[in-house]
Amino acid sequence: MKVNRRKKPFYEKVLIESIGAEGNAIARIENMVLFVPMLVPGDIADIQVTRKRKKYMEGRAVFIHKYSERRVDPVCEHFSVCGGCKWQHLSYPDQLLYKENQVIETLKRIGKISHNTSEPIIGSEKTEFYRNKLEYTFSSNKWFTREEIDTKNEFKNSNAAGFHIPGKFDRVLDINKCWLQEEPGNSIRNFIKRFAEKNNFIFYDTKNHRGFLRNLIIRNSSSNELMVIIIFAENKPDEIESLLISVKQNFPEITSLMYSINQKKNDTLYDQEIITFSGKDHIIEKLEDLNFVIGPKSFFQTNTNQALKLYRKVKEYAGFSGKETVYDLYTGTGTIANYVARDSEIVIGIDSVPEAISDAILNSKFNNIENTVFYAGDIKDVLNDTFFSEHGKPDIVITDPPRAGMHREVVRSILNAAPRRIIYVSCNPSTQARDILLLSMSYNVSKIQPLDMFPHTQHVENIVVLERK
Repeated sequence: MKVNRRKKPFYEKVLIESIGAEGNAIARIENMVLFVPMLVPGDIADIQVTRKRKKYMEGRAVFIHKYSERRVDPVCEHFSVCGGCKWQHLSYPDQLLYKENQVIETLKRIGKISHNTSEPIIGSEKTEFYRNKLEYTFSSNKWFTREEIDTKNEFKNSNAAGFHIPGKFDRVLDINKCWLQEEPGNSIRNFIKRFAEKNNFIFYDTKNHRGFLRNLIIRNSSSNELMVIIIFAENKPDEIESLLISVKQNFPEITSLMYSINQKKNDTLYDQEIITFSGKDHIIEKLEDLNFVIGPKSFFQTNTNQALKLYRKVKEYAGFSGKETVYDLYTGTGTIANYVARDSEIVIGIDSVPEAISDAILNSKFNNIENTVFYAGDIKDVLNDTFFSEHGKPDIVITDPPRAGMHREVVRSILNAAPRRIIYVSCNPSTQARDILLLSMSYNVSKIQPLDMFPHTQHVENIVVLERK
């Protein structure tokens, strides 16, 4: 039954059929797709449409008549408000099923891959506490939950230490316990908040750009090293030192305690000085017999266990003989490049971020790897005939671009280089499929391997192997 409510459709007893790429549930009404957050396939609910477009609608659940058998109880008290783990109410086997289907359908629809060469998705053994890095925001604009508002209590302050509310850049949800990172991450964040309030520190106001205490970054490693970076918006030496000393005393397991003073309007730290207060200026992450130096600005896959599975698959699919020239595009800190270097003749890594290339070079030296070469620059500009003449054309290309995928000029350069095999790693199947379609004039897809890097989210990693025709 359809009722007109506020000039927007209202649908009763709608059956949820699937889940979309952005994590929202999907229903189909009158040949239109209806996206609804926080539902799972099998739910039957009344839906109020909040947005109507030519080909789709968006809505919210008003009442649930029947809960799906695929539902599970979320473990996190902040679920449905935080916005981070959108699928925590869906069983993990079902999460994997929908992620695998998402990859196959996307490659078929956009990449025009008619045959199914997909391997079963590789799930994560850990579905909680699997991240090695989290970033928190300290804010004077706390997001009050419906439960808090309903208590009708008078709130003494609006300070929060947690995550931004989706769609609300100036509002932060105060987090008690996050299930993404192991202890002492939660304890450190909560301790800093208590210390700051006790000492009357002003939490940062993102909207008006005022305040003292701004951000917190916590990184840990499988070698039991712990990096904590506290970011301030004002240079107050006495207050900064008092907090850092207290954190150091209460958490002696911290191996790298650092801070930065960021007075810009954005939170990025790549252009900021990060100062070591105590301990080392890095932590060490171990992958098999390789050690990787991770500094405060270094990029490293945030799920270490799954990253190792991914790298093993890349090496397996490359089929090295030990004589190959390998190009590792978007190499970042050279993790993949160094991981496959011992199986290759030479590995040439390219990335646009100079700091990442410096880390890649350092990691090669740290592991006594001598057959890697790294270059900083925009890949579409670096990959040209002159570069190929100087370094030789690749036998194998490994590419792991950002979510936007590869630039068309990069695709054109790969086609010009004509490697016998391309290993394409992606965190976005849509842009990966787009690039594969461009490569299809000279390459066939021989293997597809989805991998779950982020349980309880809609995100999925995927490896595609392309063979020259």
